[in-house]
Amino acid sequence: MLRKFSLICLLGASFLLNAQEEEPNDTIPEYYVRMEGDSVLLSSIPLDDVYIFGKLEFADKKEKLRYYILRRKTLKVYPYAKLAAERLVELNDSIAQIKKKRHQKRYTKKVQKYIEGEFSDELKKLTRTEGQILIKLIHRQTGSTAFNLIKELRSGWRAFWYNTTAKAFKISLKQEFLPTQVHEDYLIEDILQRAFAANQLRRQKSVLDYDYTSLTNKWKPTKARNR
Repeated sequence: MLRKFSLICLLGASFLLNAQEEEPNDTIPEYYVRMEGDSVLLSSIPLDDVYIFGKLEFADKKEKLRYYILRRKTLKVYPYAKLAAERLVELNDSIAQIKKKRHQKRYTKKVQKYIEGEFSDELKKLTRTEGQILIKLIHRQTGSTAFNLIKELRSGWRAFWYNTTAKAFKISLKQEFLPTQVHEDYLIEDILQRAFAANQLRRQKSVLDYDYTSLTNKWKPTKARNR
């Protein structure tokens, strides 16, 4: 009996010893993934921000109509602003590879003519308000006003002339996108975020520094905040 008890104790001690030795390795293994076209292993997959949108609320029919008119115009001109930002990035990347300023200027003129040819016919069809929304969105996408972009790509005089001409139609090329200060700009951002989520537009993050969630809380109607 004593021999059996000793054997049981020995087996129990052996089991506990093995369990203690294996404990450090007794964890959930860490897995790594590799994205298609990338050679770097990742322990996690970065995801885009996900917003949960509240129901649109309007003070009256006039405000509701204003929002949907703004929505239609924003969805119409956003692709042009997105394309302009992409062309600007391509231009800057290419210029960075060209060492001589003379060649840089020559290349810039070629690209500028191409951009004008690509945009001019369509932009002529825009209304005044659509044009002003486009100017704001260009600032949203590039971080520079249309005036400054023209000034950099052409000359200060050409930028002044463009701005003077635009003013005749009550459009300022110096207009900035200020969703933290201007309610209409917040509405434009809200329209864009909802369109991105619904796959109506291809997402392109703004280069400006603001948070959509904070904007929503700031501009939320007083009644909704007090609920």
